[in-house]
Amino acid sequence: MQTQIATQDCAVKPERVWEGSLKRIPLASSGSISITVDHCGSDALVRLDGRIDVDSSPDLRDCLLAILSKEPLPRAITVDLAGVPYIETSGIATLIEALRIARHRQTIFRLQGLSGSALRLFEVTGLVALFEASNNGQKAS
Repeated sequence: MQTQIATQDCAVKPERVWEGSLKRIPLASSGSISITVDHCGSDALVRLDGRIDVDSSPDLRDCLLAILSKEPLPRAITVDLAGVPYIETSGIATLIEALRIARHRQTIFRLQGLSGSALRLFEVTGLVALFEASNNGQKAS
């Protein structure tokens, strides 16, 4: 696993919500998932690309727990699942654990980019509502 730190100006905005200076950190790249964390101000955007399965969910868990244990805590953590075509129960458990910790530490934790089979799994299990409730009415997709 290689870790590289690159700083990028927010003039090239990967998301509309980001302003100020952006620090991009590629954290993990295993055979099934790539994790990149963008920090801008007091917010963190965790971008996932690939399958979240029993092999890759420990990397995601380590990443989210590291973000949730840093001081100062981010105001909000957004997990972008647009690049995730498949998620197993181990990945869902990881996201629920991070949501629980974020709530305890009064940090906003939201999902974005849910689609396809991943969205259907969240809908069938009722988890879309759980993450929507944590976002004070903001949609988790």
